[in-house]
Amino acid sequence: MKQISSKVFQISLGSVNVFLIVDDGLTLIDTGMKGSADKIFSAIKKGGKDPGNIKRIILTHAHPDHSGSAAEISRRLNIPVFAHYIDAALIEKGVGVREPTHLSPGIINWLIYNIFIKRSDRNIEPVLVEKKLSDHDILPIAGGIQVIHTPGHSAGHVALLIKEEGVLIAADLCANFVGLALSTVYEDKDLGVKSLGKAAEFKFDKALFGHGNPLEKDASQQLKNFYNKLIAE
Repeated sequence: MKQISSKVFQISLGSVNVFLIVDDGLTLIDTGMKGSADKIFSAIKKGGKDPGNIKRIILTHAHPDHSGSAAEISRRLNIPVFAHYIDAALIEKGVGVREPTHLSPGIINWLIYNIFIKRSDRNIEPVLVEKKLSDHDILPIAGGIQVIHTPGHSAGHVALLIKEEGVLIAADLCANFVGLALSTVYEDKDLGVKSLGKAAEFKFDKALFGHGNPLEKDASQQLKNFYNKLIAE
């Protein structure tokens, strides 16, 4: 686990990151692909925490690389799953992808799509979403986590602002491999760009992404600069 702030950790599963919030127990943000539970638990143990203390799962959206192990982890630990109410409707049906999706421009996105996404399973194991989230919700975790509805990549995509930690879990709002870039696919790219601008208006020093590296300084300004670049193109 990589420590991001006093209460926030990032766990890399290779192609995707998940996140852990340490407070009154543990909160797991996203769950990786199907079959990731043991890898997540192992990383938590290596980080000196007990995965048995996970109290809840929050899913940023329905896509299988983020929600694929939610049902297994929820079942093994008997813990609730949270997600935005729009994507919760898919998650409860075992549907991981809302069609159609549209590929972002660029050779890297073309390669990622054709190697990892095109032939991947679009379905997940269904799981009950006990807590359905909405924009502006404040979750009583780590001093208050604000839910920011950021549709575009997925209609029910959310970013999570941990205010007291100065951290935004941006998920697939965009990616950050060799600099900020659009996510590989969107249901609605223009709406996704608008959501990026919405999130960038909040104040946070660090930002974490489902794919790529964290921004560990001046993150809200960096996202704002990226948004301004996109709308100027």
